Amino acid sequence: MKSGILNLEYIYLALLWTIWCAIHSLLISRVVVSRLKERYGDRYRFYRVFFNLVSIVTLVPVLIYSNSLRGDPFFSWSGAWRPVQLFLAMGAIALFYTGGKHYDLWQFLGVRQVRENESRKGLTETGGIDTSGILGVIRHPWYTAAILIIWARPLNIPVLVTNAVLTSYLFVGTVLEERKLVAEFGEEYRNYQKRVPMFFPWKRITRPGP
Repeated sequence: MKSGILNLEYIYLALLWTIWCAIHSLLISRVVVSRLKERYGDRYRFYRVFFNLVSIVTLVPVLIYSNSLRGDPFFSWSGAWRPVQLFLAMGAIALFYTGGKHYDLWQFLGVRQVRENESRKGLTETGGIDTSGILGVIRHPWYTAAILIIWARPLNIPVLVTNAVLTSYLFVGTVLEERKLVAEFGEEYRNYQKRVPMFFPWKRITRPGP
């Protein structure tokens, strides 16, 4: 009976994360965004702020429920695994930092849209396709960093469920995001996709050199 209850809790946890991810994707889908732009006109400039607030508010109960599920780790980054954990954590920090040098933080937060009534196609500082620095190595350094950081922690069943859903969402969500970028930038972004990997610099590994 105890095992059945625990299994149900993990199903609820996976469902909560899935719902949060679905809401997050729906709110930035092309259909929703285009309809909101048509309906609200100039007032649409507040949408990014609204989106961020909704994402945070809806995330809170999911985190509370997730943290309420206790479980002994079945894997911990100790002994010979500790350097691997440090590598993942430091890699995530480096990717957040180097990616942040190319992204427009004010655009990401929604401040620029409110202040200037302007919404750029991309989150880069130029508003276009930036292929310099880390963006010339992988296309989505922040998403790669997120994947690294969530797996660089001790694993129990709740963490494993959470990581599985979030990792799947990052892959699926990125594919959907890239469809929007292709629609906005066309052949320029398709060429970027051909040259630069999405998450991991496998082209640099298999074909070293400039």
